[in-house]
Amino acid sequence: MHTALAIVAFVLGFLLVAATLFSLIRTLLLPRGIPARLARLVFLGLRIFFRIRAGRRATYEKQDAVLAFYGPVALLTLLAVWLILVQMGFAAMFWALGAQSFREALIISGSSLFTLGFALKSDSPSLVLTFIEAGLGLMILALLITYLPSLYAAFSRREAAVSKLEVRAGSPPSGVEMIVRARTLGRLDRLIDIWEPWEDWFVDVEETHTSFPALNFFRSPQPDHSWVTASGAVLDGAALAASSVDQRRPLEAELCIRAGYIALRRISDFFGIPYDPDPSPSDPISISRLEFDDAYERLSEVDVPLKEREQAWKDFAGWRVNYDTVLLALSTLTNAPEAPWSSDRRPDSVPRPPLLLRRTRRRREKEIDWSKMHAPESRIDARELDGD
Repeated sequence: MHTALAIVAFVLGFLLVAATLFSLIRTLLLPRGIPARLARLVFLGLRIFFRIRAGRRATYEKQDAVLAFYGPVALLTLLAVWLILVQMGFAAMFWALGAQSFREALIISGSSLFTLGFALKSDSPSLVLTFIEAGLGLMILALLITYLPSLYAAFSRREAAVSKLEVRAGSPPSGVEMIVRARTLGRLDRLIDIWEPWEDWFVDVEETHTSFPALNFFRSPQPDHSWVTASGAVLDGAALAASSVDQRRPLEAELCIRAGYIALRRISDFFGIPYDPDPSPSDPISISRLEFDDAYERLSEVDVPLKEREQAWKDFAGWRVNYDTVLLALSTLTNAPEAPWSSDRRPDSVPRPPLLLRRTRRRREKEIDWSKMHAPESRIDARELDGD
């Protein structure tokens, strides 16, 4: 009976260590957005705690001050959980190999994991297990040491662009304000200086925020800044430039929109947020016609050359529908500060991710065909790209 119990304990300990290492590899090493359930469970559990601590009725400033700690604390908690689970798994194996009690097995496991070396067993199987655990402990700490600089380098790149946007789009950022300021400064024809860098920014954010998912919850240094609201302002500005401003066809703006909604969709895929991967240009959006008319009038007041209003609204809605749902959902998920046309509208119908299990990734959105870029008057023709 004791031998059978020891075998079961050894197998369960081995499986626990293997599952923990698999979670660590998926979180720190795997260069693609595949979430680990253990990491998701830790982040969701702490999120509930921080939400309660912040309070639903508290001011945004208080909520932001509390949630600013959420990302870093959750990341360090995940490291502690990994180490505890590895220690528990090896303790079960040490007990199966002959430790007098589980307490003694925990002491041997902790001494080995943190390479302290004050508790050892002299038999060969235990010594082999000790060296294996010591090596894994060093590997986990080394991975964290290399992970954090990469994480903060990506955070720094993201926030540099978000801070710079305040100069061009105000605070909180607005796509309408972006066009107005460009016209006021006589640089309406130089909006290309915005679209091309932000196309690169969206590509970088897509890669880093799915490879390093904790980054999604790292809040900006300034309480009124957010990578989500910045995304919304740039996409709205590009959509207005493509649909409403009467100028040469802004291919750079159209490409920026495509890069932006693909990035937001793939981050949403990671969190299991549902959306329509192939919406119709006539599908409803969260921006009302009255809001668009107000924006149209403001652009007209500063003498922005505008297209015919009815067609401009249809084209704008055709662009916005590609990112409307995911923009609102990510604003809610990250508790973004209030900004026009993004986090200022959080209806109860905003889709939420499942609590634990991730939804199956939409296979049909692997490659969105060029022909599915909405706004009928603004579709990109490959021949025009070649000749531009």
